[in-house]
Amino acid sequence: MPTAPRICPLCEATCGLTLTLDGTRVTGARGDRDDVFSQGFICPKGASFGELDADPDRLRTPLVRDEHGTLREASWDEAFDLIARRLPPLVERHGADAVGVVLGNPNVHTMAGALYPPVLLGALRTRNLFTASTLDQMPKHVSSGLMFGDAFAIPVPDLDRTAHLLVIGANPLDSNGSLCTAPDFPGKLKALRKRGGTLTVVDPRRTRTARLADRHVAIRPGTDALLLAALVHVLYEEGLTDLGALAGHVRGVEEVGSAVRDFAPEAVAGACDVDAGTIRALARELAAAPAAAVYGRVGGSTVAYGTLTNWLVDVLNVLSGNLDRPGGALFPLSATAPAPRPAGPGKGFALGRWASRVSGHPEAKGELPTAALAEEIETPGEGRIRALVAIAANPVLSAPDGDRLDRALASLDFMVSVDPYLNETSRHAHVVLPPPPPSQSAHFDFAFNGFAVRNQVRHTPAPVPLEPGRMDECEIHARLVLAATGMHGADPSAVDDMVIRRTLAKAVTEPHSPAYGQDPEEYAARLTGRTGAERRLDLMLRLGPYGLTLDRLREHPHGIDLGPLEPRVPQILKTRSGRVELLPDPIAADLPRLRAFLHAAPPADDTLLLVGRRHLRSNNSWMHNVPTLNGGTNTCTLQVHPDDAARLGLTDGTPARVKGEGGELRVPVEVTDTVRRGVVSLPHGWGHDRPGTRTTVASTRPGVNVNQLLDGTRLDPLSGTAVLNGFPVQVSPAP
Repeated sequence: MPTAPRICPLCEATCGLTLTLDGTRVTGARGDRDDVFSQGFICPKGASFGELDADPDRLRTPLVRDEHGTLREASWDEAFDLIARRLPPLVERHGADAVGVVLGNPNVHTMAGALYPPVLLGALRTRNLFTASTLDQMPKHVSSGLMFGDAFAIPVPDLDRTAHLLVIGANPLDSNGSLCTAPDFPGKLKALRKRGGTLTVVDPRRTRTARLADRHVAIRPGTDALLLAALVHVLYEEGLTDLGALAGHVRGVEEVGSAVRDFAPEAVAGACDVDAGTIRALARELAAAPAAAVYGRVGGSTVAYGTLTNWLVDVLNVLSGNLDRPGGALFPLSATAPAPRPAGPGKGFALGRWASRVSGHPEAKGELPTAALAEEIETPGEGRIRALVAIAANPVLSAPDGDRLDRALASLDFMVSVDPYLNETSRHAHVVLPPPPPSQSAHFDFAFNGFAVRNQVRHTPAPVPLEPGRMDECEIHARLVLAATGMHGADPSAVDDMVIRRTLAKAVTEPHSPAYGQDPEEYAARLTGRTGAERRLDLMLRLGPYGLTLDRLREHPHGIDLGPLEPRVPQILKTRSGRVELLPDPIAADLPRLRAFLHAAPPADDTLLLVGRRHLRSNNSWMHNVPTLNGGTNTCTLQVHPDDAARLGLTDGTPARVKGEGGELRVPVEVTDTVRRGVVSLPHGWGHDRPGTRTTVASTRPGVNVNQLLDGTRLDPLSGTAVLNGFPVQVSPAP
């Protein structure tokens, strides 16, 4: 049977696949051994590509809500006609902020999701943007923005060359990595240990990653920032700081030393439930390693001190001399990144340029907390969200207090959802626009190449043609832009042509740009590509740091290796000072909150803290409808330590009642010593039991929505990220 390459779009690892085709049907998927990045690695999600692609529950035509409130199938023209009739007049009557936009996690896994939502937002001019970032990674964007002047300048661990890796709040053997694009993360960690390196994992659960480690530190949830601050304290106290080549490019070294004076290991040990001697050993090992990196993710981001935690991760990388050095934490250079500008001061990064209408939450990176979406819809007054555009988003399951948001969505005047499924969120839409399955879409990783542990570039065309009645995902997005902004009826290529004109108008005036001084029309005429999206990709490659083209990329169907990561400071810095800001003002202003937490009374012995968990066969809420991924150990259970189970009268397999600030749940118990005492764990993304959805497999094993335990008031103040980990719950046998 014929085969075709396809980059896997199902997690951040971006592995290369080889698909087996029977006509237009994908009959198998295996790892692409010739892929320059993944070299044949595949996980269960990638292996299920064909099953996910052919899911009979995927919508094949648009849905529109009729006068009786019922969603029915409609033509593409009818769907976009309805958007054009309803959305622009609503904006004219109530203003731009009457429209909210919600972007979900799958957006960054498609070409369309990367290219068109920014155009839509620019045209709508709304400040009501909500994304999955404030449920996951915004603390890292904020800390990077404050330290380096660019919210997307995120250093990643140099996994292939490091000698010591400290992982905090991350489980890459199950997640495949996050903000660290690394195919075969398990193999890279095993290779680290085989070459004599050290792996330390800090996590309240004995995860698959922790079981691989040389040392597992079972920290009390939510105290990551205290532990990291204590490590920084030891580096100063014992004279172990050494900035190496960064020494002339960092401001605030002495100030950080003063800021962590109160966080000695002996002071934080009780709060973290980690022995002071262990903390000192961790700091000394980090400083002594010939090359080391600290890597933190979701567990340290979705907590009350998420931004401080992420800031301290890179403070440790700086002070140990491991930021921007081989084997440490380095900044990737994507092939579609703008051509590097000369080093020097930049515009910097600002927080709180505006605030949410109801609770006054400050924006971060142009976004407001997704936890505030419901109140922005419900609360009357000027600026109330009356219409919503949800693109690949299911916040009813992913945000706190889904019941409240469920009710709020039902009250909207108008809602558009771009989604392949009728799920817990899209069921409220007046128009649902379904993209085609991934086999019918071309792929390029605009986002994840910027977080890759090795510089490379890969593009795969659609393995099979669009089936009749389908519309290309990029065209769906382009027509949505036109319909939502008063340009309905124009050719979809007009959107791409506009972006190309604007991009070149700027590029030809910048001395460091490859297009500097050239005629923009002549430059545009040289672009290749069958679609507007491909022409935009070609332009970005040409203007990028490697001078590539789409034609050259097509000559290499398994990708082009661009080499290992290299030091990029000071060029990467965009702070106003032109240096790494080791103690930015917003961070300094938030540190008293951490000190108060340190001196607060420790939790009672019977207090239970809840944490989430990842599974290799799952990615948030959007893969539970695939039979081969929804089964086995991928279950929605409450993991409880045996001692806690005995104390509470819980037994394995019986239901427990879990109560939090936002509600309570009834869930089966799984007694296991993989969670530490005082901790219970529920996975994220379940709760597929609402009426009106069309997800047959997920509905048969719905699980419970862990975020319903939250009322949305617990947020990291700097980033607006919801506290989804380390919050108190009450657990008892269910009646």
